[in-house]
Amino acid sequence: MKSILENTISSNKKYTSNGKVASYIPELKKANQDDLGICIIDKNNNMYCAGDYNKKFTIQSISKPIVLALALMDNEWEYVFSKVGMEPSGDPFNSIMKLETNDTKKPCNPMINAGAIATTALIKGKDLQEKEERMISFFRKLAKNDSLQINEDVYKSEKLTGDRNRAMGYLLKNDGFIEGDVEEVLDLYFKQCSIEIDTVDLARIGLLFANYGIDMETGERIISEDISRMVKTFMVTCGMYDASGEFALKVGIPAKSGVGGGIMASVPKRMGIGVFGPALDKKGNSIAGLKILEDLSKELELNIF
Repeated sequence: MKSILENTISSNKKYTSNGKVASYIPELKKANQDDLGICIIDKNNNMYCAGDYNKKFTIQSISKPIVLALALMDNEWEYVFSKVGMEPSGDPFNSIMKLETNDTKKPCNPMINAGAIATTALIKGKDLQEKEERMISFFRKLAKNDSLQINEDVYKSEKLTGDRNRAMGYLLKNDGFIEGDVEEVLDLYFKQCSIEIDTVDLARIGLLFANYGIDMETGERIISEDISRMVKTFMVTCGMYDASGEFALKVGIPAKSGVGGGIMASVPKRMGIGVFGPALDKKGNSIAGLKILEDLSKELELNIF
């Protein structure tokens, strides 16, 4: 397996020059666009890594399925989906248009920014500090990494430049999809996106979802089977922004990308995969990371369809 991963990294490294690192969040511009790494953890807890697999980066939108799982654990699912929809949007991840043009004005799904902000608002806690502590503890438990932290520089950068997300938050509040203080919800959202991880963390979280919420090592159930199934379904239908359909056809596994360059994938009952390549395509997905997953899907017969 290790030689397969090394060959895949080597053959797809050239694609990094075709993408660009995210620049709308100033701190993300510091990434090295040539970085490329991968980690796979299989159902027997064997770990295989190659390339820049241990480079740290911020989780960004890969936080969305994780926070969705927490929101579904905190609330009845009917209530969660009264605040956010279940359908692909077909629009860019940061589009604001359908909050005005949809009949319901409800965000289309939890994997786009508007839907993720509404989902973050559902995390329980008596104040912002308790919500933040519960959220980061949940991420640490899923990744089996107690050292996970929020990257303060990225968080501050997101908060300073997050006016588009701020506009979404106030629209959502106006139409009844957010309760409570909008600035607090946005603060928590910026913090969840700024959690610093590596591909090993992503592979561990991906493996937990692949195993329907049960920790492979301990046998502990951390997330219910129903919630795990819901989250993976959203990853298939909406996880790669408005390229989700093409990804389902070419790769065929539940996955979620982030503009920090990460991709988390869950192959049901088989493995979790973490990929890092900060050079992005025009839709915000890791350009070389997509190629790597496409090659591995064929090589290892990962397609679930």
